[in-house]
Amino acid sequence: MLVAIATSAGALTGLLFVALSVAPRRERDLGPRGIRQIRAAAALLSFSNALAVSLFSLVPGTNIGYPSIALGVIGVAFTAAAMRSVLTSSATPAQKRAQVGLITLLLLIFGTELIAGIVALALPISKPPNAIGYALVASLILGISRAWELVSDIDTGLMASIAVLTGRGLQLHSGDSTATATEDEVSPDA
Repeated sequence: MLVAIATSAGALTGLLFVALSVAPRRERDLGPRGIRQIRAAAALLSFSNALAVSLFSLVPGTNIGYPSIALGVIGVAFTAAAMRSVLTSSATPAQKRAQVGLITLLLLIFGTELIAGIVALALPISKPPNAIGYALVASLILGISRAWELVSDIDTGLMASIAVLTGRGLQLHSGDSTATATEDEVSPDA
């Protein structure tokens, strides 16, 4: 499983850099600069987390607890800094709520990884705790979601997705909580 996670994380990290390099910049539509930076950092950290833990764990004789603890601590520190940035940003309350949801997910992922890493070191067993693998997979999925939101400027959150599925509307710009349209009003290249 770790080989698959490492391969996926490496490919997704490379694609994130390419996508950010070629994606058109629509500064006025992307929301406050701090929010954009948190999106980009969350995507990169999510991919880097899965990549680093997987690669270090593939080194023969390495206990997966060491990289899990190291990246878990880095992740928890990032979530604290991100929360501070969100709370002091000029974002609207709706934008802040969306980012707090992201930070909560990140905290859950990194906290799980950190605790499972401690367990892996405290109870050396031949098979690492499944929680580390689950945290790494969740990290990749969250990274994909944040990268898509960052590059496409479309809200990929649960409520926006439900609104699209129920035909109530499509969130055009995640930075603008009032910009909704029905699916018929959205051009194919939007």
